Amino acid sequence: MDHPAPNSARRSLLLGAGLSLLPAAPRVFAQPATRKRIAVGARPARVIDIHAHCYVPGSARMINAGELAAAANPAEGTPIARSLTIGDARIAQMDARGIDVGVLSVNQYWWYPATPDDAARFIRFQDEGLRDIVAKHPGRFFFLSSPALQHPELAAQQLEYAVKTLGARGASVGGHVNGRVPSGPEYDPFWAKAQELDVPVFMHPGGAENLVKPGGFDGRGDLINVIGNPLETTLFASRMIFDGTLDRFPKLKVILAHGGGYIASYLGRTDVACASRPLAKCANKRQPAEYFRDQLYVDSMVFSHEGLRHLVATCGADHVVYGSDMPYNWPETADIIATSTDLPEQDRIGILGGNLERMLRLPA
Repeated sequence: MDHPAPNSARRSLLLGAGLSLLPAAPRVFAQPATRKRIAVGARPARVIDIHAHCYVPGSARMINAGELAAAANPAEGTPIARSLTIGDARIAQMDARGIDVGVLSVNQYWWYPATPDDAARFIRFQDEGLRDIVAKHPGRFFFLSSPALQHPELAAQQLEYAVKTLGARGASVGGHVNGRVPSGPEYDPFWAKAQELDVPVFMHPGGAENLVKPGGFDGRGDLINVIGNPLETTLFASRMIFDGTLDRFPKLKVILAHGGGYIASYLGRTDVACASRPLAKCANKRQPAEYFRDQLYVDSMVFSHEGLRHLVATCGADHVVYGSDMPYNWPETADIIATSTDLPEQDRIGILGGNLERMLRLPA
């Protein structure tokens, strides 16, 4: 099923995906210091990062011309492309921050307007490139496939190939597909395949273009990222709940970027919406808050002890996982998690890596 992209659909996509933030310059980490180790009390913690951006070299050259080319992955040799390319500089950056494992995903979603033939070619190249990157750095990286969700049957096939043949640990998807949240029954082939394979789906925003008119985030504050990303995540999670997608696939696991957006802090209003609003027409079978204790997970990008405490109180410690947004220069949060005395040590170890180790079935 094809969805035409809005005229502005790919213009701000790289910005919304996190690329408006200056990447940490690889040269800073060219000569790494001793590898930092994160501990919870006296216990060493394995830090596993679900929110690790990357670029597969050669991807941009596969696009010939036109709007898709202009919005594709950054041109070879640019600072952004270099910062997203996996090699010694990224490993040094991880070592400096105490990150043991990066779960890589390519999540600019520039391929969502592509035809089935082009999408099949792009994603095969990208996923096989990720497989090769992981093989070059055993133990430091795993990867998520990024299927062409605009073609749900194809996306299901791509996910199966990536998981069964290439060793992918799940999938990464955008919060919208050319303007539409992928929660309707037309996307069921993909969600069914993720459930069948028992792999999680990491949702990363794609620029909030489905929510705000072009230029709506212009001006100071980098609002396309600071507000737009969590807003897109909030709408995605709400649709997955209210459209009944999570009920149709009760074993599906979805990880929401950026602390789950705003919905985790607004569940009281969300919980009463269906009963209180006659026009809501909700299809969900349970209270929204219940899905956050069952099928929905959130990353830890909330940057404060209080924010982390609130996420755990809302979702449960076993549904919060560590995310860095590497290589972009957000503040590091592993130390916040490790020193959060509001939480038992075992919960902190789980958030830093234990939860992902189990969910992704990573070798110890």
